[in-house]
Amino acid sequence: MIRGALLLACALVALAVLPCPAAAADDKLVVIGGSSATGFFEVLDLVAEQAGFFKDEHLIIDKQYAGSSPVAAQLVAAGKGDIGSFALEPIMTGYDKGIKLVAFYSRDPHYFQVLAVLEGSPIKTLADFKGATIGEYTVGSSAEVAANAELLGAGLKRSDYNYIPIGNGAQAISALTQGKVQGAAFPYPELATYEAYAGLKFRYFWHPILKDIGDDAFVASPATLATKADAIKRFCRAITKAAILIRENPELGARDFVAGSGQKVTPEAIATQAKLLSLSQTMMAGYNPMSMQIGAMPIRDMQVFTKFMYDNGLTQQRVPAAAIVTNQFIQYANDFDHAAFITQAKKMH
Repeated sequence: MIRGALLLACALVALAVLPCPAAAADDKLVVIGGSSATGFFEVLDLVAEQAGFFKDEHLIIDKQYAGSSPVAAQLVAAGKGDIGSFALEPIMTGYDKGIKLVAFYSRDPHYFQVLAVLEGSPIKTLADFKGATIGEYTVGSSAEVAANAELLGAGLKRSDYNYIPIGNGAQAISALTQGKVQGAAFPYPELATYEAYAGLKFRYFWHPILKDIGDDAFVASPATLATKADAIKRFCRAITKAAILIRENPELGARDFVAGSGQKVTPEAIATQAKLLSLSQTMMAGYNPMSMQIGAMPIRDMQVFTKFMYDNGLTQQRVPAAAIVTNQFIQYANDFDHAAFITQAKKMH
């Protein structure tokens, strides 16, 4: 008995000094956003972080913000970040200048530039914009291109209306409500923010050709897509789960976004953000949570978009869609039981 006890003790000592099995190494990805921490589409990666989906995929995400899509595109193309999250126009306009980036996951299934008027406006059709002053973020904003195309289709010449910059936030709200402008050529998420925070109601005019083509995505350089493919596919799966969580549990998604963006977490902030997420469900990647193609960007759609950019003089050549879009990670991103995860997401708190 004594000998047996001694043998057991020795065995336990031996086990104690043996190294523990190594945990799977975490991969680090630097993600550069084209807006700020409170930007509408930043909700996807902020929720993925707060909900622990990146941790589940053994990822460490370093999120940085460039302040604009063109600057973010230049930084990612120069190797200063692994992933960019911004609108696709800078990829196309910068293609001839050597900015070679590829979109691999759509953050928004719809074109987000839109013409809008307040709900009580006498402008009921595009033709009614004749003689109108239209507000925009800044002079020559990208929203002008789509708006001009829409109004041309309604028979209006460029001289039939004019634009003035009205900024955003309180300044834009004041310009709209006090009649300084009769409408706005703005990103839809900005106007949805005014609906959620200021109680405004808008009548929207969507571009008839582009409205169902997403123009905001996660992108990376071809080199990064090749060398960090495994980490990026896990990034995509975490984003897909975040998109579904936002769709099925907007209050939790709102709380995670408020916390992740560094804002003060209050019931009022959560309620307002939840309202914004609910208003914007169709603009979010997970609007169809049972789809096995969440995040996909059809090549045919991108061909239409690149043609639009070329036809309107925004690119020197028609950028080949296959050079700026890939869906190589979409199957993996959706390779889990969506129905079971939806049930789980609804119960999360």
